[in-house]
Amino acid sequence: MYGFKSEVQIAQDLNRTVQSVRRMIGKVFEGDPVIGPWTALEIRKLKSYLGAADFTVIARIMRRPAAEIERKVQQLKGEVRQRAWTSADLQILKRYYGTRATKDVSLILGRPVNRIEDKAKELCLAKDKGYQRRAGSGDPVKMPRWGPAEVEELKRLYLEQDNLTIADHLNRTVKSVVSKAHDLGLRKSSSRLKDMGRQNVRARYDKSPNDEREMEA
Repeated sequence: MYGFKSEVQIAQDLNRTVQSVRRMIGKVFEGDPVIGPWTALEIRKLKSYLGAADFTVIARIMRRPAAEIERKVQQLKGEVRQRAWTSADLQILKRYYGTRATKDVSLILGRPVNRIEDKAKELCLAKDKGYQRRAGSGDPVKMPRWGPAEVEELKRLYLEQDNLTIADHLNRTVKSVVSKAHDLGLRKSSSRLKDMGRQNVRARYDKSPNDEREMEA
C-alpha cells in the first residue's frame, strides 16, 4: 500500500499506529541505493506511482535519489508523442484515469494530454469523486438519477453486454453503470465473464515490445 495510500490510511487498514507504520516503512525500504542505468522494470514501476506519491516517497521505494526521480520524469515528458492506441494501453487508461491527474496519465502512457482526454471521453471515463475532492476541483458533476426505464434497460443489457457499450447506450459513464449494477446486485453471465477473461489475456500478450515497456509492473 505504501506509495498508493497515506501512512494514516495504511495504519487504519492494518489496525496499527501511524508511528508503527512509519517504523516498518523505514525497515522495509532501507538498503543500499540503486545506481546505474534504469531498467524497463524500474520505469514501469515509476510510472505506476506517478500521481499517487510524491518524489520523496517514490525515491524511498525505488532507492534512488529524489533528484534522479525528477530527472527521469522530465525524460518521460520528452518521450510523450502521438501514436496508435493498443488494447493494453486502453486497459491502463481505464485503470488510472479516474484516480490520477491527466498530466500524470499522459506520462504513464506516453501520450499528449489532449489525446488522453479525447480517448477518456470516447470511453465515457470520468474522474472519481475522491480524486475531485483531493484536487479541489469543486463539486463533482452529478449524473441524473436513474429512472425506472433506465434501470430496466440496465438489467436487460448487463448480463451479456460490456460496460462501455451499456454506458454509450444509456449516455452514462462506465463508473455510473458499474456502481448502479452493484447496487442492484447484477452479475455478468458466465459466458460473458469467460469472454472478458479471454480479452484480458489477449490484451496482455498481444502487444509489441514498446507496449510491454508501458505496462505497469
